[in-house]
Amino acid sequence: MRYQISGKQIDIGEALQAHVRTELDEVTGKYAGRPTDAIVVFSREGHAFACEATVHLSTGLNAQARGMANEIYAAFDQANEKMAKQLRRYKRRLKDHHRLRPQPVELGAAATYIVAPADDDDDGDNDLGGVDPGPTIIAEMATTVPALTVGEAVMQMEISHAGVLVFRNEKHGGINVVYRRDDGNIGWIDPRNTG
Repeated sequence: MRYQISGKQIDIGEALQAHVRTELDEVTGKYAGRPTDAIVVFSREGHAFACEATVHLSTGLNAQARGMANEIYAAFDQANEKMAKQLRRYKRRLKDHHRLRPQPVELGAAATYIVAPADDDDDGDNDLGGVDPGPTIIAEMATTVPALTVGEAVMQMEISHAGVLVFRNEKHGGINVVYRRDDGNIGWIDPRNTG
């Protein structure tokens, strides 16, 4: 497994990197099968250390966990424990997913935009002769859209603790969205299934 272990304005020593590799190898080997790479980022948040860990699995799914503690090793151990709990919970489904999918998940290129909030006191008068110029884009990043079944998309959203996941539906190739509703249930938007 490839590792990318870094710190945001923190020096990460060899001992911590060795600890991260050893512990993540144990967890992923026990529950996930064949992970491809892991990204672990340490940072300071006030007086505490934060650790964000992401493991990319060979099935195309990603598992994410975050830990925070007063000591840097404890922050990683907390994130690693959460990662183990997630992978243990989904172990059977991950193995079934891998067995039923001989090829890795196909990923399509896409763009992600961060848009500035709209001004409420905008009176419609602007330099474009009253034409709405659209939202102001303040950041643009490259991302990927995985080709998944609906069940795999829900599992990916839950493993990564995301509120929403956009994916290409393997059944018909259209773009779909799954999201966590305010009532705790999962919503699924399928524009092609309007029947």
